[in-house]
Amino acid sequence: CVDSAMYPLGSCTMKYNPKVNEWAARLPGFSRLHPHTPQALAQGALELMWDLERRLCAICGFARMTLQPSAGAQGELCGMLLIRAYHADHGNPRKKVLVPDTAHGTNPASCSLAGYATVPVASGPDGLVDPAAVDRAMDADVAAIMITNPNTLGLFESHLPKVAEIVHSRGGLVYGDGANLNALLGIARPGDFGIDVMQLNLHKTFSTPHGGGGPGSGPVGVAAALEPYLPVPMVERGADGTFHLVEDRPKTIGRMRSFFGNFGVMVRAYTYLLAHGPAELRRVAEIAILNANYLLARLRKTFHVPQDRPCMHECVLSDRDLKKETGVSTMDVAKGLLDRGFHPPTVYFPLVVQGALMIEPTETESPETLDEFVEAVEAVVAEARAKPDALHAAPVRTRIGRADETRAARHPVLRWGGSGGR
Repeated sequence: CVDSAMYPLGSCTMKYNPKVNEWAARLPGFSRLHPHTPQALAQGALELMWDLERRLCAICGFARMTLQPSAGAQGELCGMLLIRAYHADHGNPRKKVLVPDTAHGTNPASCSLAGYATVPVASGPDGLVDPAAVDRAMDADVAAIMITNPNTLGLFESHLPKVAEIVHSRGGLVYGDGANLNALLGIARPGDFGIDVMQLNLHKTFSTPHGGGGPGSGPVGVAAALEPYLPVPMVERGADGTFHLVEDRPKTIGRMRSFFGNFGVMVRAYTYLLAHGPAELRRVAEIAILNANYLLARLRKTFHVPQDRPCMHECVLSDRDLKKETGVSTMDVAKGLLDRGFHPPTVYFPLVVQGALMIEPTETESPETLDEFVEAVEAVVAEARAKPDALHAAPVRTRIGRADETRAARHPVLRWGGSGGR
């Protein structure tokens, strides 16, 4: 469980979830509140949503934000629909979106669902989006660029202001994937980089770990130009200080889901923000970055490092040399870690790195835990060199042995069929 073991999943931010968050989410006034409750009797919940929106906008540098999307991927879709509505409203519908090869894997799917064609943009040798490549790809039919910052190599996109300038100069918009916001909290605001629209992941950055499959929450923040298109309803405060839901927004893209979003996740995120305050939010990012760079320094001699320089919240390693020397792959290392009591990191992603291991320790892991993780990785690599065939069969100490993951992905069995089932 995330309380007692490390979950080093890159780009997933599986941090420890403070128990005070659970206490707040279970307060009867929140947990027993029916979504059809009259607004006059739901003032506490509406005020929480109103204030949470403003706190998140202040952290990220946006004008307004919708809390409605149920997950980061739905937030991405919401953001792309906002971009489509903006261009349509300005009489200039466009058909393409630029997506760098270091963006999150859901980005192309979100573009397709919103009706756009995806145009891949190769990163430069430094692992960053190349402004010259964006300049070449940016034409009158490009609606936006969809960029992850920090990117999936764990690197800060230092060329982003220049990229935004190029895209804006030709009428496009900049979508920022905010799943890696844990690296920026209190240090930098995405809206200040030229980002026009961005989804957050409350269940990652603001401590509702999603390892149980949900629920999630993917609020979407926007610059002022996109505010008219936000989904309805929006929470507003009247002149008398009361809060109400507003549906009358002529340019809205409509609803993204039933009711108002995953409210319990909002309560947890709000509690987290109140508990930390601005100074401590910055400390969250600083320790997350320190922990990732500590792991990079400890594991540099064990694995190939494709971008051997300081990283942000996560570091990326490669099995290139290990596989050449022993035949042991990234997947074998991941399975060997299970035998040593650690959940494996994200493997084979980003796709631009051969045999990638993407490790995100977050700020809530202690130095002692990080050392234990490094020792476990080193033990797996030592075993690979001594008897590589053994790792091909790992794990052997878990309840279920090595699964056929290719078959599981292509032919999933999603229900138990009883004694005669599979």
